[in-house]
Amino acid sequence: MPLKVQQVPLEYVNQVWPQVEGYIEQALGYSCGDYSTEEAKVLVVMGSWSLVVATTPENAIQGAAIVSYFNRPNDRVGFVVAIGGKLVSNKDTWAQFEHILRANGATYLEGAGRDSIVRLWARYGMYKKYTVIGKEL
Repeated sequence: MPLKVQQVPLEYVNQVWPQVEGYIEQALGYSCGDYSTEEAKVLVVMGSWSLVVATTPENAIQGAAIVSYFNRPNDRVGFVVAIGGKLVSNKDTWAQFEHILRANGATYLEGAGRDSIVRLWARYGMYKKYTVIGKEL
């Protein structure tokens, strides 16, 4: 079944959130506590981050991603904060996702992920840049 990937307009985020919350919560479970699901929702609702969904032809949501955008001297980066869903990752959905990022001005795509995500995203031309480590101070 072909999926449609689309950005959720800010005015509809609160209506859509109950349908995507589980996907986002599951994805954030791998973020080592950087953000809670509620904090992510606040940042999306405030417009600091964007919500992208993958839907069936019947508009049933099958997956969701949260993207933050920031600028570097030579790129506008679309950074995947969280992504989750059921059978939503393939070349077609990834191409649609990249199109949305470009439409938002992104010239570069990044994300942090565990090894399985690194392997999956390598199928779509991404490569491991570095490993991020951390420590409480």
